[in-house]
Amino acid sequence: WGGLQTFNITLNNLDKFSHIGGFSGAGMINTNQLNEAYNGVFKDPIAFNEKVSVFFLGIGSEERPERTKNLSEALQKAGINNIYYESPGTAHEFLTWRRCLREFVPLLFK
Repeated sequence: WGGLQTFNITLNNLDKFSHIGGFSGAGMINTNQLNEAYNGVFKDPIAFNEKVSVFFLGIGSEERPERTKNLSEALQKAGINNIYYESPGTAHEFLTWRRCLREFVPLLFK
């Protein structure tokens, strides 16, 4: 539940986290209720984007990535900046997370 825990901790504490990397998990975010998710953290996209420098959503292509991809697209449509990454040919496994980390870490230093 690493991806879910990442969202549960960071999205509820944006005063402490400005770079968020969710690997293999879109949390339990209902794209039809973005404004209610995580106590309304996405309700004000300008404020969110000012607080969060990087919001990374990574997943393996073999672990049903549709939910994460749909979340990324819904967030973009709502004005929430995020980066979607799909690890080719990997499932819910270490290689997916390793590739996600490889993509995510350089973003921390931009």
